[in-house]
Amino acid sequence: MADAPPTEAPARSVAAAPEQDVRSDVVLSDRALNRALLERQLLLCRQPIGVSDALEHLVGLQAQNPIGPYFGLWSRLAGFHPDDLASRIDRRVVVRIALMRWTLHIVTARDCLRTRPLVQPVMERRMRARFGRLLGDVDLERLVVVGRRLVEDEPRSLGDIGRLLASEWPEQEPSVLGNALAALAPLVHVPPRGLWGRNGRAVQTTAERWLGLALAPGGPPDELLMRYLAAFGPASVDDMRTWSGLRGLGAAIERLRPRLRSFRDERGRELLDVEGGLLPDPATPAPPRFLPECDNVVLSHADRSRIVSAEHRRCVTAHKTFLVDGFVHGTWRIIQGPSVTTLVITPLARITRKDRLALAEEGARLLAFAAGEDGDARISVRFREP
Repeated sequence: MADAPPTEAPARSVAAAPEQDVRSDVVLSDRALNRALLERQLLLCRQPIGVSDALEHLVGLQAQNPIGPYFGLWSRLAGFHPDDLASRIDRRVVVRIALMRWTLHIVTARDCLRTRPLVQPVMERRMRARFGRLLGDVDLERLVVVGRRLVEDEPRSLGDIGRLLASEWPEQEPSVLGNALAALAPLVHVPPRGLWGRNGRAVQTTAERWLGLALAPGGPPDELLMRYLAAFGPASVDDMRTWSGLRGLGAAIERLRPRLRSFRDERGRELLDVEGGLLPDPATPAPPRFLPECDNVVLSHADRSRIVSAEHRRCVTAHKTFLVDGFVHGTWRIIQGPSVTTLVITPLARITRKDRLALAEEGARLLAFAAGEDGDARISVRFREP
């Protein structure tokens, strides 16, 4: 059995504002919600806190692209270096695992163990919706037993797992069997996958095997929802469903109401929030920020108007995005040429000369971060027309 992950100091939350007398008839504008979201997502000002503290406050970062969280943390944390995350992955303090919405997240070991059981119903529901008909009469309990044994004997890719499982269920498509196991068992991605500058095949084993600890027992999602509100609120019940993938939240919300305060948005919908959750002045300046694809800040609400307009919403999942004045204004990519590394910035609409200059300056810092030890590499920032 693997050694237990090294102990780190408990995560601390971002400082809360003094309590306010807030009634449900108080209306928060989209701009007010934007500044609250940016503050709680550590995007108004880079914070001098550690990686584990940040990941636990944010309830993880989405990580379909294993390198994406490095850029997400660089945009949030003061003095962040890739080794700050890579070393924690290597030491099993941080892991990459499917959690909310059956999507890959990078989280602390503690959050892996306590959060996966809470969202397990989401995995099973979405797996059955996608693959249930294809699985036919496969005994899923038996599939988990066999699959666990395979990945605990040796970390394996989903493709390899599927082919091995097909020896017992030869009439089934191997990829379906592999994906079913990924939903039913808590599989973590093993390094060097996800290490800055190294990467590797996407091989997986169980969280219990990798961390040497048992998962926490399942239970109601109350504290998970409180953490969501602290990091993404104020938010509606629909927002909570969108972020978590969980259904039937009514009972949990009613239990939590004595601990919550209530607002309305500009469209009259109720927004709930933790007591003392930060609500910056809507006029607070928001610096430009570069975000990886699938960053949680742009995906974690049913109504995303607090961060991206309806006409621009299509760009926030498949592309890396950038923020101007706190809102999504375009996409970016880095092109590695033979003699120069170029950041290509593509606005979705025209931006002012002042904002272009601020983006170029932040973009140069982004390229310097990406270059790492190759600090003498030539870099260039280029804007494309909207």
